[in-house]
Parts: sequence; structure tokens; C-alpha cells
Amino acid sequence: MLGYKPQMAVAAKSGALTVALADPDATARLAVALAPLLRPGDVVALRGELGSGKTTFARALIRALTAGDEEVPSPTFTLVQTYAAPAFEIWHFDLYRLQKPEDAVELGIEDAMADGVALIEWPERLGLWLPAGCLDVWLAYVDTGTGRSAILSGGGDWPERLRTLDHG
Repeated sequence: MLGYKPQMAVAAKSGALTVALADPDATARLAVALAPLLRPGDVVALRGELGSGKTTFARALIRALTAGDEEVPSPTFTLVQTYAAPAFEIWHFDLYRLQKPEDAVELGIEDAMADGVALIEWPERLGLWLPAGCLDVWLAYVDTGTGRSAILSGGGDWPERLRTLDHG
């Protein structure tokens, strides 16, 4: 997966990247390419419809930061899974079933946002609790096949970091 060169278009004003993803493997390769840019305190908001590739993206990102054969179950029922990476702990949240934003505190979301890397599926469930400087990864269908697109954008220093993403 090293050397992956996704086709990207950069929106110069916003720093957003739009990436064409031909199939789930391309989604995973994009996640692997993003992994080296993450650092403690980062929040990655994974957005998209059911089945758009959020868990595929999260699973590949987690495996890139841990042992490549790490078992990464979907946190749909547990709401959160944690993983030890060399530089930080990874917290994978699936907030689809979250009743109200305050319930995320019981899941440890404040710790994840302070010291770890938080990957959050269904981040809109957090409302105003979602940090303004997070990285948004929007995954969407582009045709009736397996094709998707990803739009990556964020506040803080994310526009600068995204410019360093290895995309050829």
C-alpha cells in the first residue's frame, strides 16, 4: 500500500481535497496514506450514508497505525473500541445509536480528544461538542457501482497537513 497515489483535486481556497475512490480498496489506501499525518489530539469525523465506507476507512487507518493484522470490529454495538498505537491511543467511535451528545462523555470522548486520536462515525450526533479544528472525511457514492468519492477538509492546521498527503 505504500506509494499509493490517489487522484485528487485540491480546492485552493479551502484546502479541501476531493479524492476519487474506485472501490473499497481505494478507500483503504487513502486511509493508509492519511495515517502518518495524525497526531495526539486529532479528531477525524467520518461522514456519509450507511454503507459509504466509513468503517472501511477507519479499519484501514487503525491497521496502518497498529499491527497490520489488528482485529478491528465495527463499534456499532459497543459504541467505542480502543487500540494502542506507538505514539497514541486510537479511539474508534460509532455514534449512530447515541441518544444525546452528553452521552459521549461516558464513552471517554474527552480523553480521546485530549490525548489520543478519535475516529468518529456519525459525528453529527455530537452537535456542538465536535471540535471546530477536526478533519472531516465525507464519503459518498458517485455511481451505482462501487465507486465513491472522499472530500477531506478541516480547520486548524489541517489544510497545511493535507497538502503534504502523498498524492503524487
